[in-house]
Amino acid sequence: MKRLALLLALTLLAPSAFARDSFKVAWSIYVGWMPWGYAADHGIVKKWADKYGIDIEVVQINDYIESINQYTAGAFDACVMTNMDGLTIPAAGGVDSTALIVGDFSNGNDGVVLKGKKNLKSIAGQKVNLVELSVSHYLLARGLDSVGLKESDLTVVNTSDADMVAAYATPDVTAVVTWNPLLSEILSMPDSHKVFDSSQIPGEIIDLLVINTETLAANPKLGKALTGAWYETMALMSGKDKAGIAARTAMGEASGTDLAGYEAQLASTKMFYQAKDAVAFTNSAALKTTMKAVAEFSFDHGLLGEGAPDAGFIGVETPSGIYGNADNVKLRFDPAYMQMAADGKL
Repeated sequence: MKRLALLLALTLLAPSAFARDSFKVAWSIYVGWMPWGYAADHGIVKKWADKYGIDIEVVQINDYIESINQYTAGAFDACVMTNMDGLTIPAAGGVDSTALIVGDFSNGNDGVVLKGKKNLKSIAGQKVNLVELSVSHYLLARGLDSVGLKESDLTVVNTSDADMVAAYATPDVTAVVTWNPLLSEILSMPDSHKVFDSSQIPGEIIDLLVINTETLAANPKLGKALTGAWYETMALMSGKDKAGIAARTAMGEASGTDLAGYEAQLASTKMFYQAKDAVAFTNSAALKTTMKAVAEFSFDHGLLGEGAPDAGFIGVETPSGIYGNADNVKLRFDPAYMQMAADGKL
């Protein structure tokens, strides 16, 4: 009877709760996430995985939202995503997740583009193509607020990031909201005008590596290996020497551009090349305020799950305190591993 009870208990435990030696990480193309592909292709991830006696497979997924859905379903142990998508997809889906690495925030890399019009107010009455309910949708809402418009003044057309450039190239599509490198490609087309971007809401669209909280707790070696690999890559790519140029060139080419194009994207990204800067940003009280705004937008758009009574339904834990329900924390900003990197203790 005791054995049966034990087997039942073990069956009910999620596989992620157990210590393992093999893991999978998903990433998708974006200026701030290209380092993961580079680190995997150039042996940096393997070097750190070997140091801790584990295996880490880094997998590129072409559809960003699909990568997060797969992480939420348990196909991956960690995945790159924004702060908003971390809240509205895995956290809202009941998957307790931790922002292991705060890599950067968008400082112009996300933008609203109009065809043939030069000011945001002209978006009224138009169909706007974007990845619905993503940070693009959030950026649009923040932009509309700034010019006294509402979403009811336009029509949102849900469009996959994989289809965005092709859609914009058609005559019928006159307004899009997207991120780099897609944004740069669209802006290079005739009569295209960026009328609002994330530099106007600095620090609100944050790019993360999110990891299953149970997996991290059971496998701290995974946290150390991923963090070590990340900051080794940061040190390399931020250099002005030949190695740094070669790394940025490779990342640019992998994202469909060249060194100049990639460096232009980096210029509109606040990269936290040093762990201490990422820690300071994470420890700031402003992060909690940002997550409050993100949660309120998400609740207004029905993104916190059926039955969510208010914007604070899902607790978000930050070093400066918890926003929302402390009994239902599903998204955590924990700078512990980044602090280890800053202190040279990985």
